[in-house]
Amino acid sequence: MSEKKLKRKKIKKKLFTKNRLVILNEETFEEIFSLRLTLMNVFVVATLGAIIIIFVTTFIIAFTPLREYIPGYASTELKKNATELALKSDSLQKALKKNEIYIQSVKKILTGDLEYAKFNKDSILSSTDNLITIDSEKLNPTEEELKLRESVKQEDKYNLFEKAKPKVKIVLFSPLKGSITEQYNPKKKHYAVDVAVPKNTAIKSVLGGTVIFADWTPSTGYVAIVRHNNGFISVYKHAASLNVEQGDVVKTGEAIALAGSTGHESTGIHLHFELWKDGYPINPTTFIEFE
Repeated sequence: MSEKKLKRKKIKKKLFTKNRLVILNEETFEEIFSLRLTLMNVFVVATLGAIIIIFVTTFIIAFTPLREYIPGYASTELKKNATELALKSDSLQKALKKNEIYIQSVKKILTGDLEYAKFNKDSILSSTDNLITIDSEKLNPTEEELKLRESVKQEDKYNLFEKAKPKVKIVLFSPLKGSITEQYNPKKKHYAVDVAVPKNTAIKSVLGGTVIFADWTPSTGYVAIVRHNNGFISVYKHAASLNVEQGDVVKTGEAIALAGSTGHESTGIHLHFELWKDGYPINPTTFIEFE
């Protein structure tokens, strides 16, 4: 038998030879615990234990926050805070530089030391990169420009009224003829013209339109309101009676009511007439002749 085979047998015998691990009481020599082991069992158990320890340690480092306490590993929260601080620092630095440029621009304006610069349209900030050099002589108007300015000035001076066009291309019919007892006065919040007439004088619509209100009110008596085209609304108050109802379509000059003195605000037989355009009151005498 060769030496190699003998060595292998000896090693195998040592690995699989059963040994007994005994724990005795030192005083009474009583056996407390005993365990039969071989070197192979010890090797296998030690190897498995090492593998488990390595696996658990790797899991902790890779998937749990405990890795932050291991020297050499940076904290995720620390990285996040560091990134946020770096961004805020950069923003503050830009804001500081912008404020410095702003202060310098204000100083130049206050001292009169102005430069031709491309200013920001929303502020007086100017950047040194945007500064441009302009010859002051180029800013002076040429002879041709002066002639053109004078020509435009003369045209604006003498042709103003020739070029003016009326804003309202519409003719309003007079609701009735009578004496104006109170004029349109927005300062006193009197947005109407009061016209005195005999009782039961026919009140006519100033323009074709639709009746949007026709009813009795305690303060102004019988009231009719007509909506016309082009944003006009005409209002007729203190009537003795109404000839139309809400929703009726009326024509220009059509009688819609009879003059009277209804409502506790009335001071006599008259028509309280209001004219509105696009939601704003206007003076009726600008478009209508009542007398």
